[in-house]
Amino acid sequence: MWDFSMGNAMRMMLQTLPFILLRMAVYFGITLGYILVTGIGAGVGYGVGGFGDESFRAGTTFWGGFAGFGIFGALMYWAREYILYIVKAGHIAVLIELIDGKPMPEGRSQINHATDVVKERFPQASVLFAIDQLIKGVIRAITGLARGILTILPVPGVQQLATILSAFLRVAVGFIDEVILAYAIRTQSTNAWMSAKQALVLYGQNYKVMLKNAAWLALFVYGLSFLVFLLMLAPAALVVYLMPGAWAAGGLVFALLFAWSVKAALLEPFAIACMMQVYFKVIEGQQPNPEWEAKLEQMSGKFRKLKDRALGAADATPTDAQSGQPA
Repeated sequence: MWDFSMGNAMRMMLQTLPFILLRMAVYFGITLGYILVTGIGAGVGYGVGGFGDESFRAGTTFWGGFAGFGIFGALMYWAREYILYIVKAGHIAVLIELIDGKPMPEGRSQINHATDVVKERFPQASVLFAIDQLIKGVIRAITGLARGILTILPVPGVQQLATILSAFLRVAVGFIDEVILAYAIRTQSTNAWMSAKQALVLYGQNYKVMLKNAAWLALFVYGLSFLVFLLMLAPAALVVYLMPGAWAAGGLVFALLFAWSVKAALLEPFAIACMMQVYFKVIEGQQPNPEWEAKLEQMSGKFRKLKDRALGAADATPTDAQSGQPA
């Protein structure tokens, strides 16, 4: 059915426990931050509502909570580069060393070691983030192949099936961009743009195997996330009840946040460990296929942009090439 070992993935999770604890601290901290800032906003709105009747107070409480939620969301939007750089890429770096059989430092030194590895490949967080965004765009184009193949089949209802499949695959490939980053880290190239381009071509020429395994993992990860969501509805409702004005929609929102934090902290790294097993196994001994490179150039403007950056970095001075910036 699938080409990865869940047992191996679990062992990798345990061996990188410092990073799992870091992810838990970051993502559960984000959830707690949302709850606290939303509660503060609702409290301010509740106080302002004291100048009017009950209807006015209910409205100001809601908008106060909404404003608090939005403000914290904006802060997290600006922090996403740092989280990708330190938390996600760092964890990927130590997972690669496990796959390659290298000895792992223990405790906090594992995080410091991984941070140093990431900084060698991506001296700036903005470079890693830019590469990640281009990778996601190319992956979406490759995923569209599955829908395109289905739509040409002369089968009744195939259009609806293709739409459902495409939506599911968009969810399923959410782990793959980090696997592409793993290749860029593993190659130890100073031209991260070129490594990402090569990794995408290798992914494209093996997309059927990768999408099949991503689909199985999506069922597992999002199935467990839904169970967490159901379990967290009651405590989330209690949190809302304790807020001034009992923000009615908050229970659903906070339960979703709790489920997201479990998914991001625990389930996603497990899925990535599984996908890394599949990817590095399937591409072993392969070279990027020029036909697939040409196909990706035709399908995706993001890939063309990535290739231009890769060629620019290759022609740059050594200092420029290390920064990942085109000449």
